[in-house]
Amino acid sequence: CHMDSPRQVKNLNREPKRSQNRSTNPPQKDAYARLLNQHCSSKFSLYLEQYQDFERKQGVSDRQRWGQRRDTATSHDGDVESGEELGSLNPNESKKHLKQQKKTKDSNKDVTSKETDSFVGRPQSPNTAGTSVQEQEKLKKAKKKKLSRHPEEEKSGDATFQPGVDTQMSRPKSPFVQYFSVPIANSPVDKNKNKGPRGAKKHIFESYMTFEEVSHGLKRGELIQGQLRINPKKYHEAFIPSPDDARDIFLDGIVTRNRALNGDIVVVRLLPREQWKVDDTYQSMYNIFFVCKPHVLNVDISLITGSILAAQESNTHCRVCQRMMNVVYIVEKKHSRAVTGFLKFLPDKPFAMFSPVDHRVPRINILLADCPQDFISRPVDFAVTLFICRITNWAADSNFAEGQLAKTLGQAGEIEPETEGILIEYEVDFSEFSDEVLNCLPKNLPWTIPAEQMRLRKDLRKECIFTIDPATARDLDDALSCKLLPDGNFEVGVHIADVSYFVGENNALDTIAGQRATSVYMVQKVIPMLPRMLCEELCSLNPLTDRLTFSVIWILTPQGEILTQWFGRSVICSCVKLSYDDAQSMIDAPEKIFTAEELPPSDPEHPIDEIHQAVLNLHSIAKNMRTSRFTAGSLRLDQLKLAFALDKETMMPQGCYIYEYKDSNKLVEEFMLLANTAAAIHIHKSFPQLSLLRRHPPPKAKMADELQELCDQLGINIDLSSAGSLHVSTRNTANVFRCSFSDQMALYFCSGVLGDEPLFSHYALNVGLYTHFTSPIRRYADLIVHRLLAASLDCGPSLGLSKEDVQKQASHCNDKKTVSKRVQELSSELFFGVYVKDCGPLESKAMVMGVLDQSFDVLVLQYAVQKRVYCKSVPGLKSFHHHKVGKKSELTLVWSSEDPEKAPVEQEIALFTLVEVQLKADGAPMKYSAVLKRPEEIESH
Repeated sequence: CHMDSPRQVKNLNREPKRSQNRSTNPPQKDAYARLLNQHCSSKFSLYLEQYQDFERKQGVSDRQRWGQRRDTATSHDGDVESGEELGSLNPNESKKHLKQQKKTKDSNKDVTSKETDSFVGRPQSPNTAGTSVQEQEKLKKAKKKKLSRHPEEEKSGDATFQPGVDTQMSRPKSPFVQYFSVPIANSPVDKNKNKGPRGAKKHIFESYMTFEEVSHGLKRGELIQGQLRINPKKYHEAFIPSPDDARDIFLDGIVTRNRALNGDIVVVRLLPREQWKVDDTYQSMYNIFFVCKPHVLNVDISLITGSILAAQESNTHCRVCQRMMNVVYIVEKKHSRAVTGFLKFLPDKPFAMFSPVDHRVPRINILLADCPQDFISRPVDFAVTLFICRITNWAADSNFAEGQLAKTLGQAGEIEPETEGILIEYEVDFSEFSDEVLNCLPKNLPWTIPAEQMRLRKDLRKECIFTIDPATARDLDDALSCKLLPDGNFEVGVHIADVSYFVGENNALDTIAGQRATSVYMVQKVIPMLPRMLCEELCSLNPLTDRLTFSVIWILTPQGEILTQWFGRSVICSCVKLSYDDAQSMIDAPEKIFTAEELPPSDPEHPIDEIHQAVLNLHSIAKNMRTSRFTAGSLRLDQLKLAFALDKETMMPQGCYIYEYKDSNKLVEEFMLLANTAAAIHIHKSFPQLSLLRRHPPPKAKMADELQELCDQLGINIDLSSAGSLHVSTRNTANVFRCSFSDQMALYFCSGVLGDEPLFSHYALNVGLYTHFTSPIRRYADLIVHRLLAASLDCGPSLGLSKEDVQKQASHCNDKKTVSKRVQELSSELFFGVYVKDCGPLESKAMVMGVLDQSFDVLVLQYAVQKRVYCKSVPGLKSFHHHKVGKKSELTLVWSSEDPEKAPVEQEIALFTLVEVQLKADGAPMKYSAVLKRPEEIESH
């Protein structure tokens, strides 16, 4: 799943509000307050007196010590914060969830008690730990009382932190752990119901299996290994891929994740079938459309809304059984354990609470000794200061993690501190390149191509070759050429920067490039994979400059059929640097004679008319190739992408728009796809065991069946039998289905390790072999492919890697590509939050993508952002009513009439309903809300 909830800072001073349908239960005491009530021994009282004396010496006022503290259960835009106690969708589902937890824990007891002897360091089973089964049952029943309220009942900024069995916080071990001998999960209600040996600690999380036990379990098929994905919108839900390509395996609750974080490679054990989760199709559809792939383009609104109405009348639904497991071992901690967030002062505690911005990470306790010097005396001064914290420990008997502050970033909501926090949290190396690395670069500057290289390469410097890139691009790694032949065919070339010439295998430069694996593109800057001397100078195919390249040249028919193909090292001199807009203007005006002033500077050896004609020929061929590709079964995966206009001096956003994918973009894409496919076929033929390729698995069969059944119910005619049929059947309906259906990630792999050639194929492109060859300046995988190509053509050394080495690097490239994509998304979210604050409010149509009992989620179509609209927060709304049509949730909103003589206006909210919203900045940095507009306001437009 893709977009995490935006960053937030909570208002610590706002009083909880009371509104309709809100629970009237008194605020719960926090976990630490309950502990104070539980530990009234003379030893603990003495400790408190000593600590209070310490505070007085430090100048901590009584108001600071005893002042009100609370933690919001929802962010200011309604995003639910971390904590399993807030995980259900409504009070009724909360009860079901607790019953499910009870079943899960009972099952865990039954399953694990049989294997207790084989676990190293495992706590005693409930039957032998000094607590009876009856007492355990009473404890579980008592825990149900802790979830009396649900996040849907909490307005942003209103909720009181509710401690419970799954609170994601931990207390530091030293020097004060001796005073906390009972887990935080035990509330005052529980203290007489679960009396074990005095001072004995109850394990909240299951102890991990040993490496040997895990190895045997995996071999016997009793355990499953996979990468953990935590739902950013519903933190109690996590998944790992199913090895049999069935529906993903579900982990329900923080306890079942057993201290694993998002992205970690874990080993899980299947829970008994009676504990599997059952969902109806509409909730499953919500997960597919909104949580996993929130991209919508070219949506036929009338078709979708009409279809959903037809489905409502039929009252049909299906139920989906979700397998459930729990984590028993962490193979690799892929998550950095570094998080950005905020410090909160806790009166009378020897530690502060660190609240991560990413709510999938637990809250963390920080010793006051590790906090800033003035934090104790003036905590309010740090309320909106952004910190980096690293988790150092998370004990099995604790709900909270322990950690240390790594760095103070600065004011929350400011571009640079937030950006640095994103980079550190996702382990993006943005440090300066070391002298050892820079020493690998050419030292004789200005650099010129050695005469020996000119003799060994094909000289293409006289050809009409040009680049087409974004206007702001500096790392130009691909160029195109197109020459009409006497027989009516075309000589078309793709020329790629020869980075492998400058980056020798296994030197310091190669090592750091392999570690970074990709350049990371943010709104205002790029974190390069290679030193800028290479990225922007020696390797970049800058105009009017001789450059080393790797070329593939074809003879193509006007329809794009390949007649001949040549691969080899070359030398080019680009005659002009065109932007996508420049190329598009040529495509849009085929008869126009462009003047020199209308285009960037070009080589006088190649007139503007010659360049214009080459662009038109490439466009014509690309259109034919594209048509043929989709006819043969390719699938177009569209995604909305926000672009920003930045102030040149301040780099602050001045404008925001959805990036338009034009014919000039499609032209370049088509020939890059052709070159990548050609390179894959070539290297695999030469090195069938060593090739680094890229595959895209087909959708999992279970998801395909469920989506097909759902579309049938909605009356949407869609064919999911292949990528091509899906593309054809959704061209005039909803690309949302196309995007969601192909949610499987494309992956790099080594051909010799995967072995089974049918698995090599790329589903979306409908090709048997594919790789990345065209961007070696910014992708390390392309650099390996260049080395394989050079070795196959006897113009470079053999690759000094085994197939295991190639697979290891391929996996690392996969991880870094995922990180790069996420960082780019977070950067866009950051700038959009600032843009709403500075330039808002903004108005847009929005599509309802999920309906809950007191709120609904929308996709804001003009800006491609997701927001939750809380009914209680909508101004002018008199009341609302939640009901179900079949198994599908709907809301009826009743608006107060502005004219007393007129009746209230009703508005129906259902899946795919179109509404109008206004995006307005909240008081907290980077936070903004979607405010629903009144129906009459919409009609008045």
